[in-house]
Amino acid sequence: MKTVLYTIQFIVVITLLILVLMQPSKADGLKGFMTGSQETFFNKNKSKTREARLVKLTVIFTILFGLNTILISVLL
Repeated sequence: MKTVLYTIQFIVVITLLILVLMQPSKADGLKGFMTGSQETFFNKNKSKTREARLVKLTVIFTILFGLNTILISVLL
């Protein structure tokens, strides 16, 4: 049981790390100020973009990480 929980934890942590590193940076600086807001058209469909899917997967794996950590601490 201990080995299974630690293996699941390892897989979840590695996947969570990859998901966080794949997300684009939000630091555009003064790009929007100097060039104008060109991304307003694309911001309307935020729920269907690759970034939105990455955020949803990150939330799911964060919850799995928390639940597995609590399970490891309670059972072991």
